[in-house]
Amino acid sequence: MNSTRSRRAVTPVCGFDQPSTTTTNTIVNDHHSLLNPTRVASIKSPDSLRQLTAIVRDAHATGQQVSIAGGRHAMGGQQFLSNGILIDMTLFNKIVAFDRNRGLLEVEAGMMWPALINYLRETQRHSTCQWTIAQKQTGCDLLTIGGALAANVHGRGLGKAPLVCDVEEFKIVMHDGKIKRCSRQRNAELFSLAIGGYGLFGIIASVTLRLVQRVTLRRSVQVCRTSQAAELLESQQRCGATYGDFQFAIDSASADFLQVGILSTYSPVGAQGEQYRESERKLLSEDQWQELLFLAHTDKSRAFEIYRDHYLATDRQLYLSDTFQLATYINGYHKMIDDRLGENCAGSEAITELYVPRHRLDEFMKRAASLLRAEAASVIYGTVRLIEQDKETFLAWANQPWACIIFNLHVDHNNGQIQAISGTFRKLFQLAIEFGGKYYLTYNKYAAANQLQACYPQISQFIELKHQYDPTFRFNSDWFNYVRNSRNYF
Repeated sequence: MNSTRSRRAVTPVCGFDQPSTTTTNTIVNDHHSLLNPTRVASIKSPDSLRQLTAIVRDAHATGQQVSIAGGRHAMGGQQFLSNGILIDMTLFNKIVAFDRNRGLLEVEAGMMWPALINYLRETQRHSTCQWTIAQKQTGCDLLTIGGALAANVHGRGLGKAPLVCDVEEFKIVMHDGKIKRCSRQRNAELFSLAIGGYGLFGIIASVTLRLVQRVTLRRSVQVCRTSQAAELLESQQRCGATYGDFQFAIDSASADFLQVGILSTYSPVGAQGEQYRESERKLLSEDQWQELLFLAHTDKSRAFEIYRDHYLATDRQLYLSDTFQLATYINGYHKMIDDRLGENCAGSEAITELYVPRHRLDEFMKRAASLLRAEAASVIYGTVRLIEQDKETFLAWANQPWACIIFNLHVDHNNGQIQAISGTFRKLFQLAIEFGGKYYLTYNKYAAANQLQACYPQISQFIELKHQYDPTFRFNSDWFNYVRNSRNYF
């Protein structure tokens, strides 16, 4: 079998791994919303499986609880536990095995997407046919593979279910430090629980991904109305497009608010002789992205016009099917906006993702526009994608084919504004429920108990299974504590 096994481990001392790096009594936060400052007892950063299992065994012996973090972009508290041990997985980031015949790649769970893509590119530089990823989450690249699996993320793929469909198997460290191998045939129930289980059933140690062939794609761009978006994406998919999304106007003072947007799809290039050339691509620089983000706060119509014109200028541009999924994300971008505006109070964006039946997207967006105007909410960015049904995970958010609507809403970091944005999100959740839809569980802790139950009626059984697989709740988080006590929140 033509396979590669590679593990660049830390040099052992006297045959044993060095102890994992530890930081004590510190405050952590997520990178995007910055709404989850959490004091943890310690941060442990293993870089080997031996270190990882030792941390869990020690916690088991001492009765301590742990949470698991990677890129720290999760925003609902599922990666942090107040006064608990935080296991930072980002040093546990090596390639384990690459089966070139079958297109399977095993990586440690702390590896991030750019490093994975770069490894595949460099390893196959002289190969005619090259394997690569099928999808990753959008918006930010520096998320770990294990974190993506725990959240069961999705990308811009057309005709694609969430990430679970790209997973062959994984290894997971259980509450007692023992390791289990999970696939659709082996420990199948645990497979369905841990993917999209938000780190509650164990620590995903390594993941074997199903790869696809790397191809050249041509982008097709048009401006259309929201009423056309879902049908256009579906029709483009039938014509061969493999990726696509719809990015809508964000100015609530405009009649176009949530009603007009930029629809982009990506189709494999069929004509002979057409080759991707990176030098020919029109790209926005980091400075241009920063200016767009500033305008999205101060002149929303102008921001959309610039973004629209840029996209239209890239119509028929060629991309590679993996690197085009990478995105520009500027860490700390909001601090620069706050400084320019002279704001006395720090701000950020809070995200929610809502799901509605595709044929009801237009009606939903009209109602959402009215709701957001009435709430005086500031939409900074928004997009619509299509997702196919996930039939494999227990706590599936994609329990049917949905139109996915993502809202980034601005929030100032004071109690009044945070309370206001939490109320706005609950109203959006209720609107999605009214349309036969639901919300994504872990972007925040704002949903009311009846909304949680309406959207995820299997949540009680999920908690019962958590008791079975982790009877001492070794793996815990502030988000899970909120779920268990949600009826006391509102």
